[in-house]
Amino acid sequence: MSISTGIRRLTLFFVVMFVAFSGGLVYWQVVVAKEVTDNPHNGRACLTDNAPVRGRIFDRNGVLLAESKASKACGYVRHYTEPSLAGLIGYYAGPNFPATGLEKQYDDYLSGRLGTTMLDNTMNRVLHRPPVGDDIYLTIDVRIQRIVNKHFDDPVPIDNDKTFKTDRGAVVVADPKTGEILAMVSRPSYDPNKLVEGLQEKGDLSYYNQLIKDPEQPLLMRPLQSRYVPGSVFKAVTLLAGLDSGKTTLNEQFDRKHALGPIVVGQHQVGPTGNNLEPYTFRFPVTTEYGFTHSDNVIFAQIGANIGVDAWQDYVKRFYITQDIPFDLPITKGSVTRGDQALDVNLLADNAFGQGVDFVTPMHMSLLTNIIANDGQLMQPMIVSKIVDTNKNPMKTNSPQPLGSRQASAQAATGARQAMYGVTHCGSGLVAGVNISTSPWGIISKTGTAELGGNQPAHSWMITAAPYSVSNPTELPKLTIVAMKENGGEGGSTTGPMITNMYNDIFTNVMKIQQPPATPSNYCYTTQLLQS
Repeated sequence: MSISTGIRRLTLFFVVMFVAFSGGLVYWQVVVAKEVTDNPHNGRACLTDNAPVRGRIFDRNGVLLAESKASKACGYVRHYTEPSLAGLIGYYAGPNFPATGLEKQYDDYLSGRLGTTMLDNTMNRVLHRPPVGDDIYLTIDVRIQRIVNKHFDDPVPIDNDKTFKTDRGAVVVADPKTGEILAMVSRPSYDPNKLVEGLQEKGDLSYYNQLIKDPEQPLLMRPLQSRYVPGSVFKAVTLLAGLDSGKTTLNEQFDRKHALGPIVVGQHQVGPTGNNLEPYTFRFPVTTEYGFTHSDNVIFAQIGANIGVDAWQDYVKRFYITQDIPFDLPITKGSVTRGDQALDVNLLADNAFGQGVDFVTPMHMSLLTNIIANDGQLMQPMIVSKIVDTNKNPMKTNSPQPLGSRQASAQAATGARQAMYGVTHCGSGLVAGVNISTSPWGIISKTGTAELGGNQPAHSWMITAAPYSVSNPTELPKLTIVAMKENGGEGGSTTGPMITNMYNDIFTNVMKIQQPPATPSNYCYTTQLLQS
């Protein structure tokens, strides 16, 4: 064999070996890199030079809410700066435990598995650099979030007759003009840092198991996942539908019998229990607006029946109570029927005032309030404003947009706002201890005391919007606040004080807006919403 032949064979051998080694490197570092990295037996995944760095989460103003810090045990561990957002943001405790909330919903972005970030992270793995995820900016304003969370615990006089002690409930604060969620509180909650530290750092399931077994369900995101009987706040649904369809007006007249009952709707008797008018109403007829102000069940059973079963259900669907809501997190669908049983006029009579088989989440009532506050047009609700890559390039941007065609006419929404003003200043807002009628921000509202039967205290509801001036009704409110406390009793007495304080702090210390004109003197008597 000549020397030249030997050199060629040796060269060929090295070429083949080079190709083989190169192919192996590509296979292990690119093709199956993720499987290798995620293998729990791969100790290099715990080195901060190799472990993935999860994207951060910020509020609307760039305040840090979640980040990944070097772990004492392995790689990086998640750290949360605003525990009151635990239910919304959720938690991430490494690849061996299921994530929740936004951490779960946007895992592909936060882990850097999408778009150009995925390509960059493929190169990072080849070069032994830690993969980095995208950052998420929320519509949440952490200043408002902290105000709402603080005032949820405002003291309420407990008499165990009308008001009851409870630490369970939900609050949603929204901008009705944009659909942005500015704050969302779910109670009871949990400590996400303690949970992640136990699961990921210590492999200790005791805190997680404690939360799972807790009968008050602190892991449940009540504003989005829990359905409740709405009580009289659902009268706002029937009122808006009735005004928009022309089946009622604020000035429609009801004589004594049809205001106090008993009357028969279909084959179903309504009243006299629940008319709420008898102790202080001496002159008849009274109006739809009067009935809404003082929460008369008898009047609203008739309005619902007059709208009709099919049309009323169509409005409920149009208001996104019984259809899927496009949102950044799943929302449990509301219902107004019992299982597969069709709605009939007998059941509608009770549904129309919120004590039939209506079941809704606090988020549903927030959307309904937004429709009223935004002149009949619902804006698509959103909690994520934008997602950016490591170079601050936008990966996804959400901007305000209408959700479907107008849900109700501007005239109907204006009428509903006027009626809600009456509730605050002439109706349940005047009840001792509610406080909401004394607010300088012109809060409009509807209270709800959702009866549950048996010996259970009612759920306490209030839907609100502000600021509002009855002398300038086309000036739209800037915020809506919907609050619900489980088994708290009277809706206004339980939720009114905290909502009043929330608006005052938000408008004074965060938004810094001007107060609307004060309520005209003798408004309730000149409009006959109160009788002297």
